[in-house]
Amino acid sequence: MAAERPPIERSLRTLVVDDEPLAVERLQVICASLDGVLVVGTAADGASASRLIQALSPDLILLDIAMPGLDGMGLARSLEGLAARPAVVFCTAFDQYAVAAFDVAACDYLLKPITPERLARAVGRVRDVARQSTSAPSPPKTEWLQEIWAPHRAEMIRLAVKTIDRIEAERDYMRLCVGTRSYLVHQTIGELERKLDPGIFIRLHRSLIVRRDFIGGLRHDGRGAWQASLLDRSTVRIGRTYLAAAKALAGR
Repeated sequence: MAAERPPIERSLRTLVVDDEPLAVERLQVICASLDGVLVVGTAADGASASRLIQALSPDLILLDIAMPGLDGMGLARSLEGLAARPAVVFCTAFDQYAVAAFDVAACDYLLKPITPERLARAVGRVRDVARQSTSAPSPPKTEWLQEIWAPHRAEMIRLAVKTIDRIEAERDYMRLCVGTRSYLVHQTIGELERKLDPGIFIRLHRSLIVRRDFIGGLRHDGRGAWQASLLDRSTVRIGRTYLAAAKALAGR
């Protein structure tokens, strides 16, 4: 008896939202070249897109961020109460919204100019998320940041927050250190700290946050200052403001 064929997945009904006509046209052309993607409408601003979402119930929104009136981030937030919430893939020229994108549960974050290969991977991720949501129970929701998109070469990559060893402030940017690699994201240390689970991360200095289990020990330098020894064999100074919390790690 012939083996059963897997069911053919229906096309993702897609809405393109961008205030630049050339960007809309480019996304339409790319979508037409991809299997299983059907553009059902376009919009040039968030308000128009919101009306189309109600009328068309798309599966996927390819969404710019910087738009007049209701911007892409505001539109994504407005979708949270929908019973059948469409997947959101941001398509933008700016990387500074990458951290905020996880607050609205975006599936991916693409930097312009969008390439067919990169959009194809994003569509694959949307389908993977949809399969997981129907085949497995949803993980418990948490108020803390779980993932971050970070610029890497010409694209954005997804970093699991729990893999970040240390976070160093560089003016309005944060350097995320993961093993021997590091990535810059546009965010201040105070904004990022508020989104991180304090049970996993601790701030040791006004310009440094470290994963708690990446700290190997604490020591006094004999001149009134305390330092933390990290698992990568580096040593960092502990600021006085953060010393009490650091000592609590050792039960002192």
